[in-house]
Amino acid sequence: MQSSYEERFQRDMGCTEAEWLGWLPAAIGECAWRRDGSSVQVDIPPGHLHLQWAPQPPRVIALMRMPVLRVSFRFEGLDPAQRYAFMKRFDLYMQRGGG
Repeated sequence: MQSSYEERFQRDMGCTEAEWLGWLPAAIGECAWRRDGSSVQVDIPPGHLHLQWAPQPPRVIALMRMPVLRVSFRFEGLDPAQRYAFMKRFDLYMQRGGG
């Protein structure tokens, strides 16, 4: 988790589009949202978050191949504290690990 979030940024997620769409509702929580193809608008009063994604070539490390999904985040009408509060939950739900 970061200490702050800009109004616009991109991330490479290590997942398929199907996995992303499976995790997204829990990460968004109670916020209303609408999907249009490879994008989603999330209503976070008093503003919005626009998410747009596109599959990228897989990341290859030795014999391992990891899917890559490039996700663009664009906040509108939210101050830094509101962006942080939303992303704190979002990042927690999108976090994956193993061991």
